[in-house]
Amino acid sequence: MTLTTVPRTDFKKQYRNLYSATAAPAVVDVPPLRFLAVDGVGDPSGPAYRRAVEALYATSYALRFALKHDAVVEYPVMPLEGLWWAPGRHDLPMEDRDAWHWTMMIMQPPQADAGRVADALAVAARRRPSTAVDRVELREFAEGPSVQVLHTGPYAQEWPAVERLLSFADAHGYRICGRHHEIYLSNPARTAPERLRTILRYAVTGPGAAPSATPGEPPAAP
Repeated sequence: MTLTTVPRTDFKKQYRNLYSATAAPAVVDVPPLRFLAVDGVGDPSGPAYRRAVEALYATSYALRFALKHDAVVEYPVMPLEGLWWAPGRHDLPMEDRDAWHWTMMIMQPPQADAGRVADALAVAARRRPSTAVDRVELREFAEGPSVQVLHTGPYAQEWPAVERLLSFADAHGYRICGRHHEIYLSNPARTAPERLRTILRYAVTGPGAAPSATPGEPPAAP
């Protein structure tokens, strides 16, 4: 009997500079990556956001299982990420969380082509019919040159880290051109608020920075 060896890859380690950070702001170059993504509007503590995130995880795990089952690649599911914005504003209106726009995303391996994603979506829809699987899409997201910093603590207390990051960008001649991007390294259901670890990132233009055609925007995958 011949056992099939499944290639193993930890994409967090492969893209270590993108999925780890320190409290000291830094510049990174983010290549085009593929994501499952879903758009929405509203308070992140509300049901629409919860259904969107559940759909992302359900599809990501279905895709991971299929790729492992077919001996294509085995890997841990990547962290949840979010792009956040409010129309006509550079910040989020804290007094009106219902006005927040968001795109929630989970990075996928390059082997996750459109056909495999369609199959995973069908599996997720059967298993989790109450989620927003019908709104999940495969997209390529290219930020290019970006600044990022690690925030440790509750999400509601991110602003000092954001200010530090914006000051760093300004001091080095960069201009913010992307949406507020958060990468959640901790599970909030299992982590005390003061220990939550979140990477904060903005795509930039500036000295030596050649931005992507649509920096900070997630175009549809070809």
